[in-house]
This record gives sequence, structure tokens and C-alpha cells, in this order.
Amino acid sequence: MTVPVLSARSLYRFFRAGEEETFALQGVGLEVGSGETVAVTGPSGSGKTTLLNCLAGLDEPDGGTVTVAGERLSHRPERERSGIRARHIGMVFQSGNLLEHLTVRDNVALVQRLVAARTRVPPQELLERTGIAHRADALPRQLSGGEAARAGLAVALANAPEVLLADEPTGEVDGETERRLLALLRERAADGTAVVVVTHSRAVAAVADRVLRLRDGRWT
Repeated sequence: MTVPVLSARSLYRFFRAGEEETFALQGVGLEVGSGETVAVTGPSGSGKTTLLNCLAGLDEPDGGTVTVAGERLSHRPERERSGIRARHIGMVFQSGNLLEHLTVRDNVALVQRLVAARTRVPPQELLERTGIAHRADALPRQLSGGEAARAGLAVALANAPEVLLADEPTGEVDGETERRLLALLRERAADGTAVVVVTHSRAVAAVADRVLRLRDGRWT
């Protein structure tokens, strides 16, 4: 059996507000293999973004573990989690992943400088593939919603990650940009990247190999 690139085992996450406890995740497990695309769906507040944050090591689960490319990501110091993210994970989140004071090209180049050189696409070529090369010298505030989405995807793919995590990557773009972004996600999967997409979009779910649904922090 092929070892999964991304594995989550029995993830629990709860939040306290005074004496109240809310469980965002309740024993969620997930395995994603190389070249596989998994769409995670569910109503707002079901735990989708919390799950993605735990898979990225941006949030620590209260129980369970996440393993990426054979390295345990959970329950380690933030410095170690950051290193694992830089080596193995690309992220596209709703809040954006572009530094406002850098051009689009420089955002990509910065990410590539964070880890040791390995097989990856030069910044300009990556921007051409994502359809944003014509805005390489623009600052993030100068981009339209669709341009920002494509630039964010270029940054996420800068280090040819083994795992790509995306939170509503097509949520604020037009139909044509959505089709372009979906084609890029499928291209990355065809090259062996494990892709996990949180989405409400039927178009995104339609191109996934598997669709999983969360409700109240559990798979349904």
C-alpha cells in the first residue's frame, strides 16, 4: 500500500469561551496520496477551516496528529512546524498569502529563498503558468480579485510542494478565472502533488477525486 503524503489521525480541536466549550473537530481522520485531489465541503461553522489550519500546522490539534511527507507536523515547536511547511506545503488561504510591500514576482522569489534549492520553476515561468506574468511588478493592493487569486496560487506553488492546501481558492473570482485555477490545481495533482481544497463550489468539488463532507466537526 502506498504511504500517504498527508495523514491526519483522530484530530480533535476545541475552543473555550468562559465556561463554554465548542468542539470544532471531533476525531477527524484523513489520508491523501500523491496526485490525489480531495475536496472538503460542509456548511459554515462545520470545522473546515480549522481542519485546514491543523493540516498546515498553523493550529495545533488538542488531540491526534498530522504527518506530512513522513514528518510529524503536530505537537512540535512552531519553528519546526514552519520549516516543515516551507519544505513540503503550499497554502492558498482566504486571507491571502501575499506580502503587501513586495511585488508579485518578489513574493514568489522570497518563498523560494526560504528553503534549500531543489527542483522548482523559476518565478517568471511560474507566473506565466498561473496567468499573472503581466502583473509581475504589481503590488498586491494593485491587483484585482482574480489576479490576487492567481498570484496567491503562484506563491503557494513556488517550492513545488508535495501538499497543496487551499481554502475557497475560487470564492471571489469570476467563472473564467475559476476554470483557470481549477486547471492549475489539476495540473499540480497530475504532477504528483496531494491537493486538499475546502470549498462550497460545485465546480471545484466536481474535479476532485474524492469529496468529503464535514458537519459539526465530524465526517458525514
